[in-house]
Amino acid sequence: MALRRSVSAVRVVAAPPSAVFALLADPRQHTNFDGSGSLHEVREGPERLFLGATFAMNMRIGVSYFTRNVVVDIVENKSIAWHHFVHCVWRYDLEAVPGGTRITESFTYDNPAGLVVMAMGFPERNRRSMEATLERLERLVTSSP
Repeated sequence: MALRRSVSAVRVVAAPPSAVFALLADPRQHTNFDGSGSLHEVREGPERLFLGATFAMNMRIGVSYFTRNVVVDIVENKSIAWHHFVHCVWRYDLEAVPGGTRITESFTYDNPAGLVVMAMGFPERNRRSMEATLERLERLVTSSP
C-alpha cells in the first residue's frame, strides 16, 4: 500500500452544496476565499472549471511567481480537485448535511516532491490556510447579497 501524505480541514456551513460549488468552480472567485494570502489574481482560465481545464494564478510566497493548475476531478456539487506543476493535489469534497454542507479541503503531497513540501513546513502552513479558506468560504456563501 502506498503512503498517503495529506492534510485537511473540515467546516460545516449553512448553505447548500450548489452555492459552495459555484464558488469553487469559478477560478475568478478563488482570490475571494483564499486563506493563505498567497493568491493574488487569476492570470487565465475558463469562467467555469471542467475536467482537464487549466487555470493559472499569480502567487506570492516570499517571491512572486505563477502556477498553472489542471482540474483532475470534478463532480457537480460534490467534489473538485486540481494539481499544480509538481502534482500535489488540492481537493474540496462537499457533503449535504442537515442545515448545510460539510466542506473538506485537502492537500495531498504523496509524490516524490512531497519530501520537499514536508521539509519546507507546508503541510502545517497549508492546514492553517485551509481553516482560514473555509471560514472565508462560509462568509461568502452565507452573506446576504
